[in-house]
Amino acid sequence: MKQTPAWPVGDVEIGGAVTRPTSAFTIADARHRFADAFPPRAWIYWSDLLATTAVCWTALAVSAGAPLGGPLHLVSTLVAMVALFRAAIFVHEIAHHRRGVLPGFELAWNVLVGVPFLAPSLMYVGSHLDHHRQATFGTWNDPEYLPLARSTPLRHLGFLLVPTVEVPMLPVRWALLGPASWVIPPLRRWVVTRASTLVLNPRYRRPAPKGRDTVRWLAQEVAAAALVWLVAWGVVAGLVPAQWLLQWYVVLVGALVLNQARNLAAHRYESDGQPTDSLGQLLDTVTLEGRLLSALAVPVGLRYHALHHHLATVPYHSLGALHRRLLAELPADDPYRQTRCSGVVAAALALARRAAARRTAAEAYRPL
Repeated sequence: MKQTPAWPVGDVEIGGAVTRPTSAFTIADARHRFADAFPPRAWIYWSDLLATTAVCWTALAVSAGAPLGGPLHLVSTLVAMVALFRAAIFVHEIAHHRRGVLPGFELAWNVLVGVPFLAPSLMYVGSHLDHHRQATFGTWNDPEYLPLARSTPLRHLGFLLVPTVEVPMLPVRWALLGPASWVIPPLRRWVVTRASTLVLNPRYRRPAPKGRDTVRWLAQEVAAAALVWLVAWGVVAGLVPAQWLLQWYVVLVGALVLNQARNLAAHRYESDGQPTDSLGQLLDTVTLEGRLLSALAVPVGLRYHALHHHLATVPYHSLGALHRRLLAELPADDPYRQTRCSGVVAAALALARRAAARRTAAEAYRPL
């Protein structure tokens, strides 16, 4: 069996061996005792998605027509960013749904959010589960994990700014590389493995789709390619104003930067690159207990990220209540309580402090 390589960072242990607690909070027990928390409520999903996308598109339209740099432009741009961020996060829910649980929801999301912003659901649905599997979580085969607790502040800043260069590549991926790859097999392999997934980990390699997923991929690729070419024609014909394109870029980059900031607060990023068990995955994940800021910065239930990793099929609208029920019942020393942090800023600062401590320890242990 091939061994998963560790993160190549030359790390040292800090503070000796870690004693891992045991938990009374087992997945099997939770599924039995809290069975009422698992069914998704379709009316909540649909009303939330439709309301959020209505705010997003309205704010985007206002910002595109407002005087550049004026108060109305700045406020509407910020509202559009936050609304798009929330609307986009619904793809995370789609990734965990069994097909048919919410009929038409993935299609609606792609029409309202995914295709117009050149990030259709194929870029997340399927690959995201590799972030939850015990065999791949925290390894090089995890698309959404990097050793950020072993990084420098400059790399953290670079991590936040990745969308500024990532977004201009999206039209190229869909309008040029995608169609060309349909007739050039070697290019197709590269496009599928390297240019079809929203990743944090650049070494992740996406498997090719199979069965019905092949048809789903093709439909979304054709839709995204057609949109890019249609907009390009509209620009040449003078039908699409330049400010619309500028606002599209600014709002999309802003939403993705917010998502990068959310990711900084999602995990402790302490993995050494080796597979871990469910308890290890729980302890590496963060629960954000802030209120308004956490709800805005980590929307659609993701502030209860540790609970989500332990019970991944609980719908977002049930996570808050389930979290409170667990805290009322779990013993004081249960490891689930160790995942809690006061808010997104506190979690990001804690990550920076751990990274600094590792660098200091590495310097102290470095041979003269």
